[in-house]
Amino acid sequence: QIQLVESGGDSVQAGGSLRLSCSVFGYIYSSYSMGWFRRSSGKEREGVAILYSEGATYYADSVKGRFTISQNNAKTTLYLQMNSLKPDDAAMYYCAADLWGIAKPGTPNGDDFHYWGPGNQVTVSS
Repeated sequence: QIQLVESGGDSVQAGGSLRLSCSVFGYIYSSYSMGWFRRSSGKEREGVAILYSEGATYYADSVKGRFTISQNNAKTTLYLQMNSLKPDDAAMYYCAADLWGIAKPGTPNGDDFHYWGPGNQVTVSS
């Protein structure tokens, strides 16, 4: 059992940058996939960036070249560096983890991730 807690959400102007952090509490015995999802009003949950346990990385087309996902060496913190933010990036951002090896590289399915943080709001004004 682990607990995920996001931080770093804020309100910024378009073109600005933010870095989200996700702290992992609890002991993890093996490699696992972690990533960021987001949901904005009237839209379905979207996988934004994923670090798969096999080493692959996924980015949604809408964030490629602007967002970077990373993890510290101890795998206790996941980051999402967001640059050149657009109003369309405004959403509640969620950190998620798959400890059971279900998530596979490709378009991420949130149902494959069984641990979720409470979410962190990102607001981008034009």
